[in-house]
Amino acid sequence: MRQVFRSKLAWVFGWAWIIFAAWNTGDLIVRGSMPSALIAGAVLGVITVFVCLLALRPAIIPEEGGVRIRNPFRNAYVPWSSVDEVRVSNAIVIVAGDTAVRCWSPQPSARERAKAARRASRKPASDQRPHEAAVLGRTHADWVAQQLLEMAVLRKRTASGTTSTSWSPVALAGVAAAVVLVAVTIALA
Repeated sequence: MRQVFRSKLAWVFGWAWIIFAAWNTGDLIVRGSMPSALIAGAVLGVITVFVCLLALRPAIIPEEGGVRIRNPFRNAYVPWSSVDEVRVSNAIVIVAGDTAVRCWSPQPSARERAKAARRASRKPASDQRPHEAAVLGRTHADWVAQQLLEMAVLRKRTASGTTSTSWSPVALAGVAAAVVLVAVTIALA
């Protein structure tokens, strides 16, 4: 099974929206009347495209030769041998030479950072077990960054490809479909 790092909450929300939109689309087809059903369908379609782009698409996907980053509109690939640094600020940033790739997901929130800092400062070091000390004061994004750094060290020999970034054809097609849907709705309504 392939490991994928992403926001679990966004993923659950995204699929809940897809189910909601599918249910309502079926209802519009069965019971809707023109032009209100067309307008409601266009609104559902546009929101669904953006939910897919912002909640379901962002991910960090470690592969044998490198790490693939999917942001809402861009794809990036960094071979393990090119990974110089993985740092966490308000997002995970993978640095490869002159290229710095910001990852949309998972992102540490200010609240999550504050909670981790409180957890770390609350318990004295003498009371901690070794594995507890390793996770206190860290967020999920910190853990993902550490995993990526460890993979980069372990898989440097199996690295393949070159660092690249490109626009996502799937994301651009989704936005184009949303624009066409709105244009058709305006023309017919």
